[in-house]
Amino acid sequence: MDATTYEYLMPSEEQKTAMEAMRAAAKVYQAAIDAYVPDGPDKTFLIRSHRTTAMWANVAITRQPDGSPR
Repeated sequence: MDATTYEYLMPSEEQKTAMEAMRAAAKVYQAAIDAYVPDGPDKTFLIRSHRTTAMWANVAITRQPDGSPR
């Protein structure tokens, strides 16, 4: 594991742009979930999983596959 794994990495401007695009895409998918998935525990799980996936997208944007910063 890279020494910076648990440290904050300031994203570059290019990375910030990529993160903004990913958040916009996540919001579109969230809108589809809200429109088409009935309320209930499965929807709750889906939303929580989607939120986790969106957060991991930021990690993937800022780090190399070995965990080191880009």
